[in-house]
Amino acid sequence: SLGLLGNMYEGEARSQALGYATSTLTLTGIAFPLLGGWVGATHWQYAFYLYGLGLPLAFLVALILKEKPPKLRVKERATDSNQKLGKIIGQPHALQLLLTLCLASVAMYAVVIYAPLYLKATIGAGASLNGIVLASRAVGAAAVSAFAAKGLAKRLGLNRATATGFALMALTLATIPLLSQLLWILITAVLFGVGFGIVLPNLYSALADLAPSQLRSSVLAIGTGAGFLGQFLSPILLGPAINYGGLPGVFYGAASVSMVAGLLLFFGSKDKFNRDPLEV
Repeated sequence: SLGLLGNMYEGEARSQALGYATSTLTLTGIAFPLLGGWVGATHWQYAFYLYGLGLPLAFLVALILKEKPPKLRVKERATDSNQKLGKIIGQPHALQLLLTLCLASVAMYAVVIYAPLYLKATIGAGASLNGIVLASRAVGAAAVSAFAAKGLAKRLGLNRATATGFALMALTLATIPLLSQLLWILITAVLFGVGFGIVLPNLYSALADLAPSQLRSSVLAIGTGAGFLGQFLSPILLGPAINYGGLPGVFYGAASVSMVAGLLLFFGSKDKFNRDPLEV
């Protein structure tokens, strides 16, 4: 879906479209588990029936979304595209962007996985209150992704704006173990969402800028894969911190991950986001 959007728009319009997409994905990423919890409260197996919604969606996609037939022969197009795709992804800057996407997911899913455990242990939060906190994070991310990420990138530059988002994520993650009042916890959740809402659309926009239109979908798909890899790695990398510093240690570790990702971008050269990878 990100690849389709990336091919439909160019320049600032594409950045804005990716911002809207990230906003939607963030909101539904919270709403769907909450819906699953509500349905599963009757019987845990019912939660899996929600995935049946994919069937009518698949039918609508096949019916509505159309692609123009390719002009090149399949074998010629595939060989040429694979070579160009390998050249783009093999660049140090492309690898840097994929790494930061992965690290962003590591930090974000530390909140999704461990914040409910921490809130239950510190303030006795139940499922409803944890859902409100997670939803607050999503609202902050969705609002900034849709309406502010592009403007901030235009003012500060794409890499510095993204680094600022990582810094805000790191600050709020490090603050979580110090909070015990619900109001401050909610404020921190929203601010964390703001940071994540700056980071994600700008990273996808930077990836889209690296590729010509015919390869943009593939590059964005690889970026999405890097995000899923970060989700998978989050409990593997941060889980052992519980043995040393308890749940607070997990958040300090996630804050360190965010700082590393921000520094990778902050000290990157200013022209990297504007270079044509096929001319390197």
